[in-house]
Amino acid sequence: MFLCLIQNLDAEFLYLVQLGVDTVPVLVGPVSYLLLSKPAKGVEKTFSLLSLLPKILPIYKEVISELKAAGASWIQFDEPTLVLDLDSHQLQAFTAAYADLESALSGLNVLIDTYFADLTTEAYKTLVGLKGVTAYGLDLVRGTQTIDLVKAGFPEGKYLFAGVVDGRNIWANDLASSLSTLQRLEDIVGKDKLVVSTSCSLLHTAVDLVNETKLDDEIKSWLAFAAQKVVEVNALAKALAGQKDEAFFAANAAAQASRKSSPRVTNEAVQKAAAALKGSDHRRATNVSARLDAQQKKLNLPVLPTTTIGSFPQTLELRRVRREFKANKISEDNYIKAIKEEIKKVVDLQEELDIDVLVHGEPELTILQRNDMVEYFGEQLSGFAFTVNGWVQSYGSRCVKPPIIYGDVSRPKPMTVFWSSTAQSMTQRPMKGMLTGPVTILNWSFVRNDQPRFETCYQIALAIKDEVEDLEKAGINVIQIDEAALREGLPLQKSEHAFYLKWAVHSFRITNCGVQDTTQIHTHMCYSNFNDIIHSIIDMDADVITIENSRSDEKLLSVFREGVKYGAGIGPGVYDIHSPRIPSTKEIADRINKMLAVLETNILWVNPDCGLKTRKYAEVKPALNNMVAAAKLLRTQLASAK
Repeated sequence: MFLCLIQNLDAEFLYLVQLGVDTVPVLVGPVSYLLLSKPAKGVEKTFSLLSLLPKILPIYKEVISELKAAGASWIQFDEPTLVLDLDSHQLQAFTAAYADLESALSGLNVLIDTYFADLTTEAYKTLVGLKGVTAYGLDLVRGTQTIDLVKAGFPEGKYLFAGVVDGRNIWANDLASSLSTLQRLEDIVGKDKLVVSTSCSLLHTAVDLVNETKLDDEIKSWLAFAAQKVVEVNALAKALAGQKDEAFFAANAAAQASRKSSPRVTNEAVQKAAAALKGSDHRRATNVSARLDAQQKKLNLPVLPTTTIGSFPQTLELRRVRREFKANKISEDNYIKAIKEEIKKVVDLQEELDIDVLVHGEPELTILQRNDMVEYFGEQLSGFAFTVNGWVQSYGSRCVKPPIIYGDVSRPKPMTVFWSSTAQSMTQRPMKGMLTGPVTILNWSFVRNDQPRFETCYQIALAIKDEVEDLEKAGINVIQIDEAALREGLPLQKSEHAFYLKWAVHSFRITNCGVQDTTQIHTHMCYSNFNDIIHSIIDMDADVITIENSRSDEKLLSVFREGVKYGAGIGPGVYDIHSPRIPSTKEIADRINKMLAVLETNILWVNPDCGLKTRKYAEVKPALNNMVAAAKLLRTQLASAK
């Protein structure tokens, strides 16, 4: 991998040199590279990743040598793990690594960049004491206390790359405020040693606001995508050098004032409702054990009930219908008819497979496209705006268009009731209503920065609460509120975990605190490490949680082996939907038996790891058939054992 890194980085840098572009090559620093890695499968838990440092440093030296030969004068090492809770041994690894690299770095200007949070005092001391380093990049947007460390002492003759322009959100910079911050820093580090910068890479923002032709001018004036952030950095640097563009700063000040005073941002009724949430933890009136008994009497489900997570395969025909509707080639009535037919196919298939709790498959596209589990709901909530080309990388080659939350959030009208009711009318079996939870909507959006995140989350929770209660009134007895991104929003530093988890879990409970005991609330979480927040997951007080398990080598089960008691329903995924491989009945049955070794029979559900929209029916049908067969086999064995 490192050889590829050398070749690619060297080739890309040489290409830019040939174009006459003076650029800075960027590498993940050696210590962060190891601390962000995972031991290979089968490696002892006690294995220290940092023990590999002496083995990778020679390769870093080779990279540095290649870049020097190519003409590099600056090189940047990203060491984001410096903002984590590091012990003395881990901090010493930074000191040792850069002491070892010092001679290789001779003749280069070296920038160490950190971001996403404040540095601790000890981490800051370690950073500014590194050998061979010329400059330090600090996030002064999310690192709100880091500036105090700079004031307390900054090494003479070193550069400070001051990250005052937010690289993780899309709001226009408050240029007057940033300039004031920079002027204070200039007095500390020296006029010729201060560099204006973004808080982090611009990877996390959309590319260029110029591409947005459908955003209205007022909201557009409040925003800055990557291209605009570069302009902001340049404007601040020029202003600091005495070449302030008065017209640009005046326009920025006007946009800031417009955003603060716009009636589109503030909804007094929403703010009043959110303020009234204080003083209650919004738990349902009875405990989960009593609720499960009431639900079982109503739903009459077998032991080891089977279900799926929500989506079913998105066929070529379904995509064609969506495409034609979007292009106005078919009417809305014909579109709704086609979607109803697709839902009927999904319902009939589940009944044929003998699945116990059904889903409608999520094929719907009203005037809006259910192309994303957050965007679909955001488009039906007030306080949200949407881009046409605001794509950002999610992972690998997958990109998403996060909604923009610019104002107070409310739900003007029901969002999913029509489709869930339509699906329920097609079957006598329980049909799940499908919603995205408030924490996931928040964490997968560009969130307003003019109020605390938890206040925005509470507003979203109240909107979802309205939808949950309307689904219940429409006869939907099982409602799934997905919180796929709850763990994802956990702050980097442990000191902030408790506060985040308190309001995030509270937000989820708000959504369903008003339903009857007989209404079963599910939630779904996928693809993360949940063991360290299992008590918060229990505190969500959902009736049933379906959770990724098979893809992570069943790490979730270890927490129950270690004695954690879980009394609600739980469905650790029995097979990985990201693989086209079809698991056998025996394989799934073996997995269920492993679960039964640590979980009570009466709380265990049988389901895939996640939704099925990325799979084909040729894979889904036999996999679900084997899943149901495995559940029936275990039911028979359990009955015989009794």
